[in-house]
Amino acid sequence: MSFRYSHTFPLRGPNKLPRFKQWAAEALPDVAFSLPPQVPSKSTALTVRIKSVEDRNALIAKLEGADF
Repeated sequence: MSFRYSHTFPLRGPNKLPRFKQWAAEALPDVAFSLPPQVPSKSTALTVRIKSVEDRNALIAKLEGADF
């Protein structure tokens, strides 16, 4: 299976990938996702690739009000 869907959301500050991975492990443990190998610290967004539409919708729902 490939990661056919994606979602880009605002995320600022350093260490975006570790912060997102930790949050996702706690909030969405059953959702498989793919992250870029690195994200520049000056970047203000993060794009996550997801396998299904249902997983994408679950991610979007959990991101509302998330603080990481």
